[in-house]
Amino acid sequence: MNSQPLHPRFGLILPDVDLREVTADHLYPEIRSAFEIHSALLFPAQSLNDDDHTRLARLFGPLENREAMAAGRDMDFTVSPVSNETGDGVHARDDLHLLNLQANMLWHTDSTFLPVPALVNILTARVVPPKGGETELASTRAAWADMPAALKLALRDAVIWHRLSHSRSRISADLAARPEMTRWPDRPWRAVWPNPVTGDEALFIASHAFAIEGMGHEESRRILDEAIAFCTRPDYVYSHRWQVGDVLIWDERATLHRGRPWDYDLPRSLRSICCSVTAADGLDSVRIV
Repeated sequence: MNSQPLHPRFGLILPDVDLREVTADHLYPEIRSAFEIHSALLFPAQSLNDDDHTRLARLFGPLENREAMAAGRDMDFTVSPVSNETGDGVHARDDLHLLNLQANMLWHTDSTFLPVPALVNILTARVVPPKGGETELASTRAAWADMPAALKLALRDAVIWHRLSHSRSRISADLAARPEMTRWPDRPWRAVWPNPVTGDEALFIASHAFAIEGMGHEESRRILDEAIAFCTRPDYVYSHRWQVGDVLIWDERATLHRGRPWDYDLPRSLRSICCSVTAADGLDSVRIV
């Protein structure tokens, strides 16, 4: 496959792949190898509908279905819209739905608050504003390799606790109190995730992280804030300016990401599917038994 660097430290652009043609035996092995090595893949100018999107995602693993997880039973899967659009316009600026989108502008890793975290997010653009609304990725693998020794020592054997309402409380107390933000019990994960294919380590952290086990609140907060600030230095960040049809795929085990603001009077609509981690993806290396 023809490829170009996405960023000097991580990521690839794969301009000649039609993702509608990818199957388990055709192109996916090469895509999965690039995913493990490079952490982020950009496929420009795609034409995925929801069925194509879902079929591609199933190659990476179990589709993340939060409603089924919460209910404890099978439920139909639907592709998640990441959009400020309503049936007849856009959400008001003080609408809780829009505030939740703004919470995604904190540096985060998807699903660290769930019983099983995410392996991958496959995100595609349907409607984009003329400016703003970028998605930014930060390599926690590259940052971990460069991290100062004292900070690295504090995190090497750490267990980090995650809570969805913690990140939402930084945006709005009303948002954080919504039932869908409080239904997940606090979740602990080990702080360092070694890639089971390459052996490369990455820091597993998120805006949902609120405590380090065995540390006081102030010390935990200082270390977590310092670690996220280090991982999101410009040297480790790629900012993607969306074009309709772009598909961006990233490794949730080795990156942070965030959305960027735009004029909220204008529509912006992306479609997202996350897939859950399995044992083959290194789950046992971070899970607390």
